[in-house]
Amino acid sequence: MKKFLIRTLLLLLVAVAGIAIYGYQQVAMLDSESLTDDVSVLFGMGGNVAVLRTERGSVIVDTMTFRMQGERIREEAERLTGREAVVVVNTHYHGDHTHGNPGFPAGTRVVATKRTRELLDAFDAGSWSGGAAGTLPNETFDTNHEIALGGKTVRASYLGRGHTSGDLVALFVEDRVLHAGGLVFNHRYPRIDLEAGGSIEQWIGTLDRVLAMEGYDRVIPGHGAVTDREGVRQFQSFLREVWEQVSAAVRENTCASPVQPRRS
Repeated sequence: MKKFLIRTLLLLLVAVAGIAIYGYQQVAMLDSESLTDDVSVLFGMGGNVAVLRTERGSVIVDTMTFRMQGERIREEAERLTGREAVVVVNTHYHGDHTHGNPGFPAGTRVVATKRTRELLDAFDAGSWSGGAAGTLPNETFDTNHEIALGGKTVRASYLGRGHTSGDLVALFVEDRVLHAGGLVFNHRYPRIDLEAGGSIEQWIGTLDRVLAMEGYDRVIPGHGAVTDREGVRQFQSFLREVWEQVSAAVRENTCASPVQPRRS
């Protein structure tokens, strides 16, 4: 009996170790795709990350889910660009787009909307204790914000509610690439964060403003493969269909006469 228990315990330890190694490999794994000479996208466990090369350093948009991923993103960005990361942009407050921030040096320039910073403080403050607080957004804006660095321009814009109430899009002007963050999911089911002011109805209109923007050909979604304007339209059509079906169901339920209980 004792030998059986020892053997079982050893098997459990081996299984746990295997799961831990697999989990570590999944977290550490990053795939990259080059979109232009100076813009790349990184895929991994979390939101898609954009890397922009400039003559004065690289700009990173979103940082995935874990500090270790943030560190890996820094390393990969330096490998891809030959430059250190000097600016981080967070498209919205969710942890799979921001929790890699602490992998960057405290005091790094971190750009986000004011609303995103408020949502981080309100819903995610516990994740930013100690040194991590030094990588919270420290450069915030309401509507439009421009980052001019090393011959490149990043134009960040808040276009309205959608995934949350603080989502921004980041346009790499010279490269004609748009990082749409949580406002676009490419062949992924979206989450509408109602607690954080998200709205499927408002999201549809916000995407009208994304499509009205000029100056981009490629679109990096928050999740899924790189797409284009047509991919944004397809996602908007999906949201519109969902909204219409839900609205119709609510109207039908509201208008239905209540069932009267039968008297015995």
